[in-house]
Amino acid sequence: MAKKKRQKRGSSEGPDNRKGPEGGEKGNDASRPGSRGENVLWEWIKSLGVAFILFLIIRSFLIHTFVIISGSMEDSLLVGDLLLVNRAALGSPVPGTSWRIPGYSEPERGDVIVFDPPHEEDLKLVKRLMGLPGDTLAMRDGVLFLNGEPVEEPYVQHLDSGGDNSHAWMAWQEDYLLPRERNGAYRPTRDNWGPLVIPEGRYFMLGDNRDTSLDSRYWGLLERWRLEGRAVLIYFSYNKDSARPFPWIREVRWGRIGDLVR
Repeated sequence: MAKKKRQKRGSSEGPDNRKGPEGGEKGNDASRPGSRGENVLWEWIKSLGVAFILFLIIRSFLIHTFVIISGSMEDSLLVGDLLLVNRAALGSPVPGTSWRIPGYSEPERGDVIVFDPPHEEDLKLVKRLMGLPGDTLAMRDGVLFLNGEPVEEPYVQHLDSGGDNSHAWMAWQEDYLLPRERNGAYRPTRDNWGPLVIPEGRYFMLGDNRDTSLDSRYWGLLERWRLEGRAVLIYFSYNKDSARPFPWIREVRWGRIGDLVR
């Protein structure tokens, strides 16, 4: 009789006594209602956080976007073209610091580049790089001369032959003239200026639509740190000047999407 009581007592204190009401072990978080949903939510939060950080890194240091809002680069680039800009090629600044990550290439003559112009803060422009350090540039009747030789420019447009006027901003050019040209009578105009010697660390930008482009002829030379990146691809394009409603849907230029910028 005593043996049976001991067996009964032992069975009540065995492993089954540690089971919860549904057979699971007591204290296991996985058995609590809602714990699986909390884990899924936390995984989503972590994934979104990583994706956001990657987006910031890509946008800050690798790829940037740019929208064409003026006709200064027509017909190479049209108003309403949306560009991908390679920031890694020329290097990119580290936000909030004076540091700059070096690029894997140097600016080349003919590159279409997005940059910070010196005449207005918080403004980005896109033009074609036509003057490198050490170059001598001049223009005669709208024809560009590089180191004394005319430059073949199939991408250039001239739409206003009667507007060859001077501008007060062009006075900066006198400091960069060839020494033999510094006679006090220098009067540059839109289509006739130079020869200018581009100093070390400076760059000369021109718009392809030469008669309407506000470029280096007016506001001067660019320092290296102002170059944001090389425009490489048109990823979307629409007729931004259209009067029709929803032009980004109804006025898409399908033939320009995916074109390389040259």
